Amino acid sequence: MRNTGTLYLIPTSLSKKPLKEELKEFDLDIIRDLKYYIVETPKVARAHLKNLDIVLQELDMRVLDEHSKPKDIPYLLEPLIKGNDVGLMSDAGTPAVADPGNIVVRECHRLGIKVIPMVGPSSILLALMASGLNGQSFVFHGYLPRDPEKRKKRISHIERESIRRNQSQIFIEAPYRNKAIIKDILEVCNPNTDFTIAIDITGEKEYINTMSIVQWRESKEIKVLDIPSIYILQGKRV
Repeated sequence: MRNTGTLYLIPTSLSKKPLKEELKEFDLDIIRDLKYYIVETPKVARAHLKNLDIVLQELDMRVLDEHSKPKDIPYLLEPLIKGNDVGLMSDAGTPAVADPGNIVVRECHRLGIKVIPMVGPSSILLALMASGLNGQSFVFHGYLPRDPEKRKKRISHIERESIRRNQSQIFIEAPYRNKAIIKDILEVCNPNTDFTIAIDITGEKEYINTMSIVQWRESKEIKVLDIPSIYILQGKRV
């Protein structure tokens, strides 16, 4: 049986910091030797990899995004099957978390291909760390429904689950819907529920704050920016 390569999970900057400011030198040396990548957006991946003394034009970048199909997996894994090491990168943050990369990782495990995660920034964990909410028990929900009424029902359900299980409930939203989701949360949640808004983590406009819903309603400090944000709810028993 042919020896397979190793899949390296490469976290990328949440802001505009180069990889050499985010990762350990040991991991950077591995990245410099890679010739094959599975990426969300090649242009963004090349921007992350610049300044690492890599000839970007020589890299083989295969796309895995929200439009990818199961039939694409063999093509993505082809370099690994042939014995080449491959880097998996998302556009920002940790690959395979809130990212389609998990399907490649799962298939690698099925095929006996070694998977090595590198240490780097995760907006989900950084937001939770800075929230002051329950870090012992938490759930990440990904994106909430686009339909306003379905979204409100989902928020109410998440809040109830948070109270019932004493859990932090984490979710993310597309930047252009930040204003709508904050409005919905302030409208449907109980006044004493804690709510964290975490914006542009590690970036120039970074803002992280936790207050109760009633405090947010009365606050003039609410920031709504069209940039990636993380939201966390934790309800309280009355």
